[in-house]
Amino acid sequence: MKRTVVTIGTFDGVHAGHAALVRRARELADPVGASVAALCFDPHPMESIAPARAPARLTTFADRSNLLREAGADVVVRLEPTGELLSQSPESFVRGVVRDLAPLAIVEGGDFRFGRGRAGDLDVLRGLGRTLGFEVHEVQPVEVVLQDHTIARASSTLCRWLISNGRVRDAAAVLGRPYSLPGVVVRGDRRGRTIGCPTANVSTECLAPADGVYAGMGILPDGREFPAAISVGTKPTYGEQRRCVEAYLIGAPRPGDDAAMISGLPEYGWNLRLRFDHWLRDQVAFESTAALVEQINRDLRAIHALSLLSHPEAAA
Repeated sequence: MKRTVVTIGTFDGVHAGHAALVRRARELADPVGASVAALCFDPHPMESIAPARAPARLTTFADRSNLLREAGADVVVRLEPTGELLSQSPESFVRGVVRDLAPLAIVEGGDFRFGRGRAGDLDVLRGLGRTLGFEVHEVQPVEVVLQDHTIARASSTLCRWLISNGRVRDAAAVLGRPYSLPGVVVRGDRRGRTIGCPTANVSTECLAPADGVYAGMGILPDGREFPAAISVGTKPTYGEQRRCVEAYLIGAPRPGDDAAMISGLPEYGWNLRLRFDHWLRDQVAFESTAALVEQINRDLRAIHALSLLSHPEAAA
């Protein structure tokens, strides 16, 4: 069996700290021709232990797998947190990893916990490594500088807090890339098409940012990207209570000037990824639809300008 260097975690978001673990594993693996294997719990173990306390998802497993591979992993193994798996002792869990992956090293952060009741830590892992024939390498936390000049440790918890408070640029610093939301386009109230701004309503299993209007990008199934005005919230102008995520894709091709659909795509049921680059403003209840349309036009101009700043090639 080919030897591996292993890292284990939930890796939700695959932030800068997670990427550092994979990079270190890659550094250890390459000189000896080993593979890098990332063992990824999905869903979060808390969804099995205490679902009401489980954190919101930052990434689907498919996105995590792709991001971990981009960071340097050769193999991503999904670990389903079943009762049987979570009840294993630290030693039983690690013996299973050794049996299946023959690790020459395991790479983790200092807060790594594993086994029943989170009883295992790095000291326990090092002891098992001496018995079972693998090394343990500890990677120090990664710190990032936020927009208010504070220095923070990269973590999934911090990412969730920043996103939940609309601080998407700070979240990008922690993640190492802008936060994006994968979803499926579903039917909404179809009001946008009546005011010249047809939006795609997106259903997603991942964490939506705080209520507000954002500048970002909409990424179509074929990879094409368009500047996007993204609204998250309850549409206070119309007194609605249901929270939704919707986006107007600026410049997306449509079969007619007033068409709601995007050329080449069905009306609903297609995958759309929304990338959040900038927070623009809070959700506001306007006194009339006309006032709302005026603000939407101001938003679109601002988003177009921000898009040109971020992607100057688009002005060519």
